[in-house]
Amino acid sequence: MKAGIMQPYFFPYIGYWQLIHAADIFVVFDDVSFMKRGWIHRNRILVSGRTEYIRVPLLKASQNKRIDEIRISRDGKELEKPLRMIAQAYRKAPYFARAYRLAEEAVAYGYENDSLSEFLFHSISLTCRYLGIRTQLLQSSRIEKDENLRGQEKILAICRKLGASDYYNAIGGMGLYDFSVFQEQGIGLHFLKTGYIPARKPGCVLDGYLSVIDDMMFHSAKEINEMLGNYQLIENRGGGDLVPAYAAVFLCWHSCLRGGLQHE
Repeated sequence: MKAGIMQPYFFPYIGYWQLIHAADIFVVFDDVSFMKRGWIHRNRILVSGRTEYIRVPLLKASQNKRIDEIRISRDGKELEKPLRMIAQAYRKAPYFARAYRLAEEAVAYGYENDSLSEFLFHSISLTCRYLGIRTQLLQSSRIEKDENLRGQEKILAICRKLGASDYYNAIGGMGLYDFSVFQEQGIGLHFLKTGYIPARKPGCVLDGYLSVIDDMMFHSAKEINEMLGNYQLIENRGGGDLVPAYAAVFLCWHSCLRGGLQHE
């Protein structure tokens, strides 16, 4: 059984959804420290050709708290600001109506539950359903384990608890794990590297990843579902040996409304 484990993010880029899609069980890692400058409560969209942040409004957020201890603001003006920004940016996009309804449903949940962890888990669940991803979703805070464990040992404990044969992580996490330790415990260690995704406008690309909201505005759910398999799977053997499982590479990542450099 393949397990993916990752912190919850606010409408993250398509690579996050590829990781969920590749796994049999995906664990939302919500009982770890909150990161103010990370992507847990924010992401980027294009507004009039410029990147702007959409944010979940938080109350007394601190990096000394776990993600599942953070609360969101229920102030309507603050909570619905991302919706106003999304409408301003994409109201003329071909798939605006359906994608915007998803965003509305995700944001509205904040009025019911002020837990950041629950809010993000709900939005991840909604987006998986929208994209046709059938992977089982769990929250790490609900999995019984030794709460004193940290880092790699905590990941391994979750994998053992779930009976996972393989652990999948994003390519950015390669330096965090020791292949030999996973090998000793009979668990395969793999890293997912996103391939290039078809641009919404040929010849124009964005230097960086955008929220999946941008993809949903310019591609149908079926088209995005087909993109979920466009990645390279890397196996870290501990000596810098990178073994590609398969790859599907496209000409460019995203297009933007202005010129830009190709993302590397």
